Amino acid sequence: MGEAKRRSAQGLPPRQTKSAESAKDNSPRLVSWIPLSRNQADRFVQLTTRGAWIGIAALVLFWIAVRFIGPTAGWWELADGR
Repeated sequence: MGEAKRRSAQGLPPRQTKSAESAKDNSPRLVSWIPLSRNQADRFVQLTTRGAWIGIAALVLFWIAVRFIGPTAGWWELADGR
């Protein structure tokens, strides 16, 4: 006998899924009239901070390639003559 038939035979209500219960964000709102919760704001800050560090790392790698790798490989010469 399936779970649903067993529960209905015993007079029990249908089983609730955990995903529906955990999907609701119960954290407090930042401002009552803005539909933005504290958890959403924290996730936004984490995402933008991670993006900023990725951008900084990409800029450093680009600078190393332009300043050191390119002239060493003979792809171009630097304008300051070094």
